[in-house]
Amino acid sequence: MPASAPVKMRPLLLALVVFGAVGLVLELVLQEHYESPWQWAPLVVLAAALATGSVAWRRPGSRTLGAFRAVMVLCLVAGLVGVVLHLKGNLEFALERDPELTGLELIWKCLRGATPALAPGAMAQLGLLGLVYTYRHPALARGAYPDPEIV
Repeated sequence: MPASAPVKMRPLLLALVVFGAVGLVLELVLQEHYESPWQWAPLVVLAAALATGSVAWRRPGSRTLGAFRAVMVLCLVAGLVGVVLHLKGNLEFALERDPELTGLELIWKCLRGATPALAPGAMAQLGLLGLVYTYRHPALARGAYPDPEIV
């Protein structure tokens, strides 16, 4: 049986980032997640992820990958901030309904509140996946020119 060609993981990682960003944008739009400036933030960051991801796909140079990395860090930060904001909103709502809540019961209400508390974590994961894509990328080596055969 002939050996198959090695699978190049780097393009697959980038495809997962782009696919995930498209999915998250669709999810946020379907959820009408654009009522306030804070709700627009993930849409803007995801648009930047799609733009820089597309450019990195076509021209993986050091500047392009640097921009992509910066946007992936923004995805990570936006995801973490989103988790905090969702938890804070659920906390306020839970205490408004029952000011006597404390301890594990309050934590449970925050996690299971009307706003999906951990959903923004998907954006943080997207950022981490994008950073894995750029880890030791050949185009980031000093003086390197991107070689389509190795990226």
